Amino acid sequence: MLTQAMILCGGLGTRLGPLTAATPKPLLEVGSRPFLDVLLFELGRHHFRDVVLLASHQAPQIVDYARHNPIAGRFGFTLSTIIEPEPAGTGGGLYNARDIAAESFLLLNGDSWIDMNLLAAAPIVAGAPEVVASLALRRLENPDRYGTVRVEEGRIVSFAERSAGAKEALISAGVYFFRREIFSHLAPKCSLEADIMPALCRTRAVAATIHSGFFIDIGVPSSYEEAQREIPRRMRRPAVFLDRDGVLNFDDGYVGQIERFRWIDGAIEAVRALNEAGYLVFLVTNQAGVAHGHYPETAIATLHDWMQLELRRHGAHIDDIRYCPFHPEGRVAAYRRRSDWRKPACGMITDLCDSWDVDMSRSHLIGDKPSDIEAAQAAGLTPHLFEGGNLLDFIRTRKVVGA
Repeated sequence: MLTQAMILCGGLGTRLGPLTAATPKPLLEVGSRPFLDVLLFELGRHHFRDVVLLASHQAPQIVDYARHNPIAGRFGFTLSTIIEPEPAGTGGGLYNARDIAAESFLLLNGDSWIDMNLLAAAPIVAGAPEVVASLALRRLENPDRYGTVRVEEGRIVSFAERSAGAKEALISAGVYFFRREIFSHLAPKCSLEADIMPALCRTRAVAATIHSGFFIDIGVPSSYEEAQREIPRRMRRPAVFLDRDGVLNFDDGYVGQIERFRWIDGAIEAVRALNEAGYLVFLVTNQAGVAHGHYPETAIATLHDWMQLELRRHGAHIDDIRYCPFHPEGRVAAYRRRSDWRKPACGMITDLCDSWDVDMSRSHLIGDKPSDIEAAQAAGLTPHLFEGGNLLDFIRTRKVVGA
């Protein structure tokens, strides 16, 4: 299961001049916070649990940043640092992490961000044992600053140097998926871009995923200036709030156990489509089964953890979950009360919006009952009543995602 990520933080950032003379490029402020915050936040909401910063230039600052990091605290992941004893290139920086690497992991460039589903490559590589790596690509107009990539039948077949005057090309978006096998191809000093990836491509061992989300790197003054405006705007996302029973799973009556859970047709694919369309995906569910004594709250946590694992196997995830265990007529005294979290009230939605930067004007709720629709309307969301069938087809028909 893909839960580990590493971030390359060792670049000198010479093209940024005095900005990086005393500050590592990933720690430059963008919108009043370090650029690394953007990458850590994205890893956190995708439920990565182990994040490693690969440091070199101004390494003590990276170490200080990782210590008691609030984003790691919010999402509950471990954040550690490995320091290169001497500059070793991007491949050498990764080589230093060989003793702690998981069986599969992500590697991110510490000076670029693409808005994408970070789990996209995992199921692709899982079904192709001959693949050692996968690289996220972005189609870019006027790609003069970047090397370009050629793809055939889902495999990267070549890399090229910068091509001045090209109108459009595929470029690396700086997000790598690696099997642990990659370390047999690395050396203490080497370049991923110049040495390792081209050699692997010649054996068709590198898959490609192509993405259309916002992309930026902060490696030159003009793009660093653009990042000040664009990144804060892009981090404010629309969301889709999903009811559970009757939307993600068949409503078989107080579903509180894994063995009673049955996915709705197209549910997993719908969640992944929402992830890839750039939405935050939230679960908001009334769980009166707790108040009525059918199962304890611990059963809800167990079931939701299992749902996240099943989604993750298919390259999908739910960003956050709220549930309401209360009911005014419950048999369990501790849960027998009214709650503004219970739909048709919108307390669960409001609480999520207090925790996340949600663009409500572009957000939706999908439910199967009138109480879901009332909650959506009270919160100012676009409501959609799902009456059964295939959930992926439904969200496409309702234009929540494209076909």
